[in-house]
Amino acid sequence: MNRFTKFDTFKLGLTMFALFFGAGNMIFPPLLGQLAGTQTWITLAGFLITGVGLPYLGIIAVTMSGNQLSDLAGRASPVFAIVFPLVIYLALGPFFGVPRTATVSFEIAVSSFVPDSYSNLALALFSIVFFAVTIWLSLKPNKIVDRFGSILTPILLAIVMFIVVIGMINPVGKAGAPQGSYAEDYFYKGFIEGYGTMDAMAALVFAIIVINAVKAKGITDRKTVTSITMKAGSIAVIGLSFVYAGLAYLGMTSRSVAEGATNGGDILAKLAYALMGNNGLYLLGLAVTLACLTTSVGLTTASATYLSKVAPKISYKMFVFIICSFSVLVANVGLTQLLAVMIPVLGGVYPLAIVLITFRLLHPLFKGYHEVYNYGLLAAGLIGFFDVLRAFNIDLVPVTYILEFLPLYEQGVGWMLPAVTFGAIGFIVASIQGKPRVE
Repeated sequence: MNRFTKFDTFKLGLTMFALFFGAGNMIFPPLLGQLAGTQTWITLAGFLITGVGLPYLGIIAVTMSGNQLSDLAGRASPVFAIVFPLVIYLALGPFFGVPRTATVSFEIAVSSFVPDSYSNLALALFSIVFFAVTIWLSLKPNKIVDRFGSILTPILLAIVMFIVVIGMINPVGKAGAPQGSYAEDYFYKGFIEGYGTMDAMAALVFAIIVINAVKAKGITDRKTVTSITMKAGSIAVIGLSFVYAGLAYLGMTSRSVAEGATNGGDILAKLAYALMGNNGLYLLGLAVTLACLTTSVGLTTASATYLSKVAPKISYKMFVFIICSFSVLVANVGLTQLLAVMIPVLGGVYPLAIVLITFRLLHPLFKGYHEVYNYGLLAAGLIGFFDVLRAFNIDLVPVTYILEFLPLYEQGVGWMLPAVTFGAIGFIVASIQGKPRVE
């Protein structure tokens, strides 16, 4: 005990890789590569900053603050420390993230082999088995690092890299000119697309798994936990970056076999078939299912851990069963309708997550004043709220007219400048009032 070996750090890094490498992340780089064409590497560089770097910083921000997301959110206020984490865990848990892992893996790995007339039955059976496995893997959260780091992640990595290597040895085509919105501002386009993955929000959820894994070794000192997390996170960042680059390369060479594809899953499926026939489809299906399963277990474990602390009368194991049972129902009955509600809501909440992460990393520079957090979060939250209204076609014309003057508002990041500006105002107010430094 009280020792975290280099091998432990490596396994934790692989676990962090698996938590973030869901099917959504797996299918985005091929689409980016196909659309960016000859400018893929510049575009990918922008994507890696926000799609990989920002989630890494998110986990670090939580470890620097304490044991879980509520400790980070508490930098603003006690009320925010209760409401914000609850919204995040419920949204990325049973109401959105967990059910989606089953439906995405079914659509990519199974649906093409099932007749349309049996599709609903097949989804029901698949989701029951999928979440039964999720329950089994989630019931012992202390085993996650061993199971992910030693077994599931290496298998997933081996499959994905095998497909990538085959595609590099025998490319099916050549890169073409950038298309659509990728025809200019390549780096910026990738930057915005990486932001759109919302992985920084997922990082706030997964942090509790990483922290608990370190503390399971008897390590409780916050600086030591943060140091270990940074090292393990670096392994995950390197792994994700290499895999994303390989998948983007496949997409870059895919136009001859997947011209006009609307999503990365379609591109990967056509590439896998062109490279290896039906065997390629089977391998891809297995990779997607493993990617979704690891994310499902991570979200279930994190949500159940947090909710069992909020409602201690209900055990962790019971919450695992509740989350997975609810997810089966949502995946089969109401996911489409739920997505229509949850995606705009998450889009409105996401700026708050990024402001929290950024301000926590800059905490020493502004003496940790609560006013900086509160003012910055207020600005980002208001703009996010109006973005949610607009997503539901509730257009407050005077407000929208004003917001359109904000830099990058049309790209979905118009909250950035107001958050920084109001955070600076909060610092001035706290300084004038003579508030003491907050550690």
